[in-house]
This record gives sequence, structure tokens and C-alpha cells, in this order.
Amino acid sequence: MALDQDRAAGSLYRKVAADLREAITSGSFGDAGRLPAEGALAEQYGVSRGTVRQALAMLRADGLVTSRRGTRRVVLGSARVQSFSELLSFTHWARSMGEEPGGRLESLIRRPADAAEREQLRLEPGTEVYVTLRLRTLSGTPVMVERTVYPPRVGELVAQLPPDVVSHTEPLREHGILFTDADHTIDVVAANADDARLLSCRRGSPLLREKRRTTDPTGTPVEWSQDRYLPGTVAFSIHNSLASSALSRHARDDD
Repeated sequence: MALDQDRAAGSLYRKVAADLREAITSGSFGDAGRLPAEGALAEQYGVSRGTVRQALAMLRADGLVTSRRGTRRVVLGSARVQSFSELLSFTHWARSMGEEPGGRLESLIRRPADAAEREQLRLEPGTEVYVTLRLRTLSGTPVMVERTVYPPRVGELVAQLPPDVVSHTEPLREHGILFTDADHTIDVVAANADDARLLSCRRGSPLLREKRRTTDPTGTPVEWSQDRYLPGTVAFSIHNSLASSALSRHARDDD
């Protein structure tokens, strides 16, 4: 019974956070506006103040609101932000910003895993992996080249997907392959020949790289990916507090 109550409480604060996030991003409160007081929000949603505080903590981690002791939460802006505390695919992230995500498969090969891939995916020597190279777009504009290595059981399913399918995550979920946890590393790399061709940039120009290993609910690796973004198209921000830390990705519209 206690476990069910905990799950219900967790569901409630996420629902409140989702509703407030939608209102903020749609401009209901305006930039630099103020959210209603905690008591008013609790009454509005029929929840406890503790549930409201948890929901507001999520919005603060996402960079949507801020507050000082003794004041109501202030809306920072309507920028759509994806917190990496909630694992979302590129497709879901793009749609959350009102963008139309796109994907085009450039190549898919099957070959023996190298030493680094075996380590990341916990594979035995000689195991073959499926390696994809994809161009990702936002509303038709190229923004990222995605290189993903899949273990055999996942790669076999990916190989059956149409080359222009927008999302690999969604159809894989239908086959019981769940992406639940990920480790991220962010750095900068020089564009190679494929990057330059697909992103229309010069070879050797800097690209923002996100390296990611994703596991399923059992902790088994399901992908090892390296995404390379054009500068100015995406930014990663980090929020730290004593209670939690959150890494976020958001679109860039400045130079």
C-alpha cells in the first residue's frame, strides 16, 4: 500500500510539472512573470504543498523558473528545455520545442565490435554489432550527425526499419527494447569527411559531441552513440543544487 501511495505521489507532481511547463512555454505567464503562490497552486490542482514543491523543483532544474527565499517563482522564459534527468530521445526533445524532427539513414553495417565498443556494450570478443550513420534535422535543417552502435539483439531490429524512419527509439520500444538510463559525456571534436558532407560545414571545423551509453531497466547496454551537433544549433546547460543536479539540452537561436 505504501509503495502504491509513493507511486501515486510521484505521478501527481510530474503531472503538475507537465501542466505548468506547457503553460510557461505557451507564454501564459509571460517572460519574467510570476507563478501563483504554492498554496494557490495546491488548491488549483487539488494536491499538497509538498507535491507542488516537487513539481516546481523540476521546473527549476529545467531552467524554466527561479526563486529567492520569501518570493514567488519567477518565469525565466519560454525556451523549451529537455532535462537529462528525464531520458528523452532526439525526436521527443525536438517535438517538445515545436520543431519537426527528421532522420535519414546514410549507412548501416554489421561488423565485429572493436575493443571500445565491446567495453561499452559488454560484449564478448568476436561479437558483431550494427553501426548506423544518420543525419538528424530540425524542421528540415541539418543539425546533427548521429553514430550509433547497437548490440546484436537491438541491431537486428534496427536493420528492419525503413531508412527514413524519424525515430528508432519508438519502434524499438514496441519490441520491448526500453531506453531507461544513460551516461553522457560532452566534448568538442573536429568534423570529419562525413560530418562535412552531411552538415555542409568545413572538414576540421569544431562540432559539439555528446557521447552516450544507454541501458535498459536491467542495466544491460542497448546502444553506444556519438552525436555531433553544428555549433549554434544546440546548447547543454547544467543546474546544480544540494538536492539534485540536472543536465539540460536546448536549442540555440543566437550566434
